[in-house]
Amino acid sequence: MTTLHPLVRRLAEAEGATAITLATLDDWLARGGHQVLFFSGDPVRFPEGVDVAVVLPELRAALGDRFTIGVVLREDEDAVARRFGAQHWPSLVFLRDGQYQATIAGMKDWDVYLRLATEALDAPVRRAPTVGIPVVGGVVGSTAGGSG
Repeated sequence: MTTLHPLVRRLAEAEGATAITLATLDDWLARGGHQVLFFSGDPVRFPEGVDVAVVLPELRAALGDRFTIGVVLREDEDAVARRFGAQHWPSLVFLRDGQYQATIAGMKDWDVYLRLATEALDAPVRRAPTVGIPVVGGVVGSTAGGSG
């Protein structure tokens, strides 16, 4: 966990979050229940990730400790993000029994976080946004130059 910002690392060390790699993801998902994957991103490029790391334990407490937290390690963020359709950093991916429910991207005001997290926890499981046939090629209808 040396590649994580100290405040992100603190989630595992002081808040009981699990460090997640591509190799450990399926075992963590198999634990079941409500789970949140935290993608912090590079703290230089995405400084909001550090803010989310500080707010996330408070959010969990405010919602009655309804979910466990998995901190995706930086070296595996892209691969794990593709699996669940996370496209922005920081992101919180909500899961129930290992199945996708919703994603909250970016830092939010407290009341917005509470509302969105409550909605995510109550949402039915559904297909993750990237599951399916990958799109190959350019933007449909694009008239810009290039090969797409």
